[in-house]
Order: sequence, then C-alpha cells, then structure tokens
Amino acid sequence: MSMKPVHNQTSSPLLLLREIRDVMSGIKSVQQKLNKLVSRIAKGFNCEVCSIYFLTPGQMLELHANIGLNKNAVHSARLSIGQGLVGEIAASALSLNLADASSHPQFLHLPETGEDEYHSFAGVPILSAQRVIGVLVVQSKTPKIFSEDEMEVLATVAMVLAELAFSEHLIDKHALALGQHTQSSAYAGQPLSAGLAKAHAILHRPSLEITKLVSESPAEEEARLNHALGVLHEHVDHLVEDAGLTGQGEALEIMEVYRLFLQDKGWLEGIRQAINSGLTAEAAVKKVLEELRVGLGRAQNPHVRQRIEDMEDLSTRLLYQLAGVQTGAARTDLPEKFILVARLLGPADLLEYGHERIKGMVLEGGSSASHTAIIARMLDIPVVAGVKDITSIVHEGDLLVVDGTNGEVYVRPSGEVAQEIDAHIAKREQQDAALEAMRALPPISKDGVRISINLNIGLHLDTQEIGSEDVDGVGLYRTEFPYLADRAFPSVEKQIKIYGEVFRQAKGKPIIFRTFDIGGDKQTAYFRTYEEENPALGWRAIRIGLDQPVLLRQQFRALLEAANGEALSIMFPMVASRSEYEACRALFERELETINTPIPSKIRLGMMLEVPSLLFDLPRLLQDMDFISIGSNDLLQFFFAADRGNEHVASRYDCLQPSVMRMFKHITRCAAEANIPAGFCGDMATKPLEAMALFACGFRNLSVPPRAIAPLKAMIASLDITKASEYMEMLCQNNDGSLRKHLKAFAHDHRVVI
Repeated sequence: MSMKPVHNQTSSPLLLLREIRDVMSGIKSVQQKLNKLVSRIAKGFNCEVCSIYFLTPGQMLELHANIGLNKNAVHSARLSIGQGLVGEIAASALSLNLADASSHPQFLHLPETGEDEYHSFAGVPILSAQRVIGVLVVQSKTPKIFSEDEMEVLATVAMVLAELAFSEHLIDKHALALGQHTQSSAYAGQPLSAGLAKAHAILHRPSLEITKLVSESPAEEEARLNHALGVLHEHVDHLVEDAGLTGQGEALEIMEVYRLFLQDKGWLEGIRQAINSGLTAEAAVKKVLEELRVGLGRAQNPHVRQRIEDMEDLSTRLLYQLAGVQTGAARTDLPEKFILVARLLGPADLLEYGHERIKGMVLEGGSSASHTAIIARMLDIPVVAGVKDITSIVHEGDLLVVDGTNGEVYVRPSGEVAQEIDAHIAKREQQDAALEAMRALPPISKDGVRISINLNIGLHLDTQEIGSEDVDGVGLYRTEFPYLADRAFPSVEKQIKIYGEVFRQAKGKPIIFRTFDIGGDKQTAYFRTYEEENPALGWRAIRIGLDQPVLLRQQFRALLEAANGEALSIMFPMVASRSEYEACRALFERELETINTPIPSKIRLGMMLEVPSLLFDLPRLLQDMDFISIGSNDLLQFFFAADRGNEHVASRYDCLQPSVMRMFKHITRCAAEANIPAGFCGDMATKPLEAMALFACGFRNLSVPPRAIAPLKAMIASLDITKASEYMEMLCQNNDGSLRKHLKAFAHDHRVVI
C-alpha cells in the first residue's frame, strides 16, 4: 500500500538551539551529553529516532548516540563511507530527505539497530573545514517530508555537533591533517602564473575557533552582522580606489565585480536565516562558509568555481571581521618579502598585502581563470595552485621555492637546491632589467617596418599611461567599468566625465572605445541576465545592446559629448553578422543627429572580430567599416570549440596552428584589399613568440597591457619581418601540426629575442 507523505513540524529553532546549548554546558560526561542531545533533537523535530555518527580514525562512521533504536548498537554499529544512506551522505556531503527510506537505492538494513518500522529519513553531514566528520539523522514511523527551513535547522544543529566533537576530542583535528612535516619536500601543482621565487612562508589566515555558537538575541546578532558588513564594504571600497594598479584595467575591473558580491542577496539571506535560527553571527557565517566550500568541491563550470571562490573569500573575511581577529595583511609582523601560503586567496587579499612584498604564492585551490590568478599574472607574481593540504604541510617561516612556470613547490629545500634557485633568479633579474631598457626604443624591425604599439586599458586610473612616449595610443578601451562598478545604471553625465578624462590624458593620441561588454561572466548588480549554460556564447555585449537599444544610445551620446569635437573611434564587440554591425551603426547615426556639442572632427566605426562566422563574409563586411581589431581570446576559443577557462580543454589547442595562421593571413589580406587597418588586441599579442607570428601574418598594429611593451620592443628590434613572413608562408603550406617548435627554431637561428 502506498504511503502519502506529510510535512513535518519542528519546534522553534531558537528554542531548540538554546536547549542544545544548555545540554552542552550543563553535563560533564560526553556520552551523557550525546544521549541527552539525541533526545532533545528528536523531540524538537517531532521524530521517534535521532542518531549521531562520527568518523573514526579508520574512516568508518561509528554510531555514537541514538534514541529510538537498539541501545546496544551504540559504538558497535559502523558503516563505511558510501555504505547505506548514512554513508551516502558522508560520501557526497549532501543532505537526504526521504519519505520512505527503504525505497532509496542506497538503503541498507542494519538488523542490530532495530530500525525496521521507521519510514521517513532526514540526514545532514556534520562538516568541519570542508571535511565530513559525521552524520546527523532523524527518523519517524510516519512518512514525512521535511521542509527546506527544517532541513536548514537540522544542518545548523549539525554545525553545533561539529564543535562539540572537537571540544570533547571525539574527533582529533590533527588526525584530519597530514601531521607535522620537517623534511625537505617537493610538491607538484598547477602553474597559474609563471616565474620563480624564493622566500620564507607566511600563512594567510590562522585557525579561528568560534566559542559561542548559540545567540541570546537574533536582533543583536543581525546588528553585529550589519556593522561588520559595513566595515567590510568600506575596506573593499578603499582597496578598489587606492590599489594603485596603474595600467591594470582588468585587475581593477575584477575588483569591481568582487565588490558587487558583497550585495549578493542569496549569500546575505543565507547568513540572516542562520542567525534567525538561533546562531551567533560568527556561527552563521561559518555555516554558510562550509556550504560554499562543499559547493566549490562539486562545481565543474569554471565561471561557477570562480564565483564560489570569491564568495568564500568574502565569507572568510567577514568571519574574521566579526571575530575581531587580525589576519592577512593586517598583521604587524610581516617581513619585507615572503611567499604567501593559503587554502584560497581572494583578489582583495592579494591587493591588500601589496604586490611588492609578495614574491610568490602557493594555494590549495584556485584555477587559471580565477580572479586572483589573473591579477597575479598582471603583477608578475609566480603562483602554483592545487597543492593539496599545503597549509598543513608548511610551517610559518619555512623556506619555500615557487616555480610558477613548471608548477612545482619546494618546501625547506636543501642548500644545493636553494643556491641553484638563487642563480636562476639573479639571471632573470638581469634579463628583466635589459628588457626594460628596450622600452625606450622605437618599434622598428631590422628591415625597417614600423609597428604601432598601443595600450589595452579600462579605467581612468590607467589613462596616465597614455601619455608615455613609447605608445601610440589606445587600441582597446574597455568601457565596462562604470557598468560593473555602479549599483545603478551609470548616468550619461558620469560616463561623459570618465571618457572625457581619457581624451584629456591622450592629448590627441588615437583612442578606440569598445562599447560595453557586459553579460556572460560580467554581471552587473542591477541588470542580471538569466542563468546560462554557456555564458560566453550567450546574451552579452552587443547582443544586449541591440535588444536594449537605450543602453547603447546613452553610451554613444556620452562618447560624442566627451569627444567635444575631437576624433572619435568606436568598436563593437561580439558582432556575428553584417546586419548586427549595420544595426549598431544605425543607432550611432541616430544619436549623432541629436547632439548639441561639436561633432567629432573624424568618426571611425569598426568591430572586434571574435566570431568565426564573419570570416566567410569578410570582404563584403569590410566595405562598411573603418577598421577591425582581432579579439583572439574569444575568437580562438570559438575557433577550436574549447573553453579557455576550462582547465581540461584549454590546453588542447595551440594558437600557433597552421589553420590559425591561415585565418590571420586571410584577415590581414582582406583588410589590405579594403584599405582599412587591422589591429590585434587579444592576449596572444602579449607573448613575443606569438607576436612574431602575428607580424609574419601581416599585422602591424598591436594593442597590449603596459607590462608587455618592453619584451615586444626587444623582439621587434631583433626581427626581420620580411624573412619571418616568407618563412611563415612556407610553414603554412608544408605543416599540419603546431608551428611552435619551427618558429622557436627560426627565432634561435636569426637571434630574435623571444
């Protein structure tokens, strides 16, 4: 006979937690505490059964207390991880909520517990530091489905049990870690940012014990939370405004997105719900933090992982703020140089330390697409990630070597290894100094070809770089900043002020403004697009602009008024067809007719070529525009159908394939026939070997971040572009695989500095 489930009703969560707190403080015997706790929990959830399992040193789940089952099963009933429903919860770190437990495929009958007559089953993992240390279960004879709120209360109770397990030594924290390490060791990880560094270790965050879990007044705890959030807001705002990352537009853009996470409604609601259930503000944040860490372990999508990493970092910062504990860069005992060791590191933390002192970083988690990794690469800080349990292995003050090029970390290296590393570092410093001296040279090749070197920037703080004599202008100005930074849609007046400052600093040098590229993984606080499985291929950039034309028209108006009669160049991103480009141009021309300020002395409209569909209609398309610029980051991931942020597939293609070179030669040839300039502003242009290949394919205009200028000029001064072009033509005709080794051989034979 089928059973119709009913919904369960629990007692007040605040009352239940207070009763649990009273039990924990009023009874000395550990077993008596546990026995009393299961009784109170079962009563609070209107259930006949409550069971508590903890992990043994042998990685078995042992029944430590129960009510409603056979008392003789306590300390004798054991399950392995993955065995039965309890083992399934431990293996997955996920809750189970079943009206009829026996119908679940993982159900396992344990006759010694006497649980035959019970149908409903609700269980949650007991978590600590992302590890499952036990399982809490309630059962009832009546088939019941617990509400989401009730499952939240059960998870909150499990958190209190985790603290009890450690305070009463039911779980040994040291046994969960790797233990003490004193010998010299080498560890392999994932290289996130190239380079070599040697220094003593600093641990990013000390362990934090929360002694008070249950609150006396949820209202007071929420007030403490709001105060801590306000302090954190001010601190992150200060970092955004005063980071001093001259020329690093993308880094500051990342910090703006990071700041927006502080307003995430789901995150804040989760913390406030935990407070209303009876937890202190610290305990509520810790509960949400544990859930984020479990979610990070399950996340596969790199954009989702990046978001969770940033949210986890904010949660941790908030937790330490509430606890009043100084950590990270706030410490007063930091040396002048060190290698930072952390489980995860947020972009705000990296900026807070000051990149001059951080010589390298070693992380347990993180990915090449993470915000922290992107900023570290901009600042030339070597980073190795994915080194499991490194925060347990390394002691503060240990000597470390970080090889961010090969993904290796040496802990307490021998004297011989340390000396060899010192020699490598000294050699690199000499090479860097020699390269920097090349920055003043004109970008002219050995055979007299003049290359135009321009900047990729994105914020008004970057604009002072435009005045440098070693750059010709701005090849890519990312206009997303005011859209990502503001809590409301940026006004035309604010945009005019920002763009006007760019014109003022440029002093007549050409600037190409790219219209906003929001959407995808660049969400705004006020204009969130729907959840997309493939955001890079979804509703973003010009697709949003054409569907919401008022946004584009306001940006066009701001650019026209900011130009105030000076020459104006605008580039449209993510154009996929001729009709899209024409629609953008028509919107601009409509706005041009309405302005009251002086019309720009010269107007140039172009597009960012990053969608492969345009390649098959390029000659006809180029007739209607004034310039094009190649955005290789998106173009190549679409070309190879490989997500550049996905570690599993990003390395499966080489941008120096003959097919890519033939594509680039086709673009420059079509542009030359149309008599319009073809620039290149993607990441590929920042690497000397790849840039050499671009020159050989016909590009004469590159746009790069400031840090890439010196290496590029050194390469240009040593290159005969005519010979490189002839060699590239031969390679494309006679090779199928990557041309990388051939191009390296050419550079070696012709003494090209790469």
